[in-house]
Amino acid sequence: MNVDLRSDTVTTPDQGMLDAMMSAKVGDDVFGEDETVKALEHKLAAMFNMEAGLFCPSGTMTNQIAIKCFTNPMDEVICDQTAHVYRYERGGIAYHSLASVRLLNGERGILTPELIEPEINDENVHYPHSSLVVLENTVNKGGGACYSLSQIEPIHTLCNIKGLKLHLDGARIFNALTATGDYAKDYGQYFDGISVCLSKGLGAPVGSVLLGSKETIKKAVNIRKAFGGGMRQAGFLAAAGIYALDHNIARLSTDHKHAKALADALNNVNYVASVLPVETNIVVFEVAEGLEPAHLVHQLAEKGIACNVTGPKTVRMVTHLNISSEMIDKAVENIIHLHVSANK
Repeated sequence: MNVDLRSDTVTTPDQGMLDAMMSAKVGDDVFGEDETVKALEHKLAAMFNMEAGLFCPSGTMTNQIAIKCFTNPMDEVICDQTAHVYRYERGGIAYHSLASVRLLNGERGILTPELIEPEINDENVHYPHSSLVVLENTVNKGGGACYSLSQIEPIHTLCNIKGLKLHLDGARIFNALTATGDYAKDYGQYFDGISVCLSKGLGAPVGSVLLGSKETIKKAVNIRKAFGGGMRQAGFLAAAGIYALDHNIARLSTDHKHAKALADALNNVNYVASVLPVETNIVVFEVAEGLEPAHLVHQLAEKGIACNVTGPKTVRMVTHLNISSEMIDKAVENIIHLHVSANK
């Protein structure tokens, strides 16, 4: 039994999702004629109490469009040093928006007003203009750590006072909502832009939706076109997103339960030095002294457990809807009984 814990992006559509995709009503979305794309955009905008949405191929694209919408060349973006928009989007902030980045060191990637405020530049000919704060929920590099609305509200207040826009990279926003008990409808009032990814925990094969004001989304449509993100009969893909929203949110708590079971096992073996607290579906752990993460990942793979190296001493496991309780039980058994040989 192989257990693929490399990422929640490896999921494949079930029969219900495939049926929804194949029966979708489609049109040319660049002409604004795809009914299913419109339905997905309206559905998510309503869920998050925002005015409009824009369907894109990826979360990287929605994030980069948002950053371009909310900055001008020579501006500065404030985010955590672990942020996906900085580390894993191919330098897109510099390439697309001609903006610099101010990196902060939040606890497991979680920012606070106290961290942000001193890093907002005064208006000075020597400094870039601080124009945007980006939060990530959940924080990938932080082991799935998540913001609650009570943490977001004071950041929003600070941004309002200082005249900065606030964008959310909601790569795993529904995992965060499941963990905190907050409601999606309460998010819109705090953010100028929200990127909602459908192809991670929700299990859609492709897609992310950028949410914002009608004015922002009008601008975003033009940027998407310039990025090459205008799709034609995209309703086949949007239908998978609608199905995911209707069927796969409630089950995210199962992924969180599975992640905790993995963490409990990892906390009790001698080849693991420490495990980050598990809040959602991501488990990040540090290997024991003298052990190379790649070596451990190779040995876990030989036992049918696929996972990823994420740093000089760290490994990541991610649970998702294609992982059953039986798979987790088998993975836990193999983790506990694995005899780790020395580095080769």
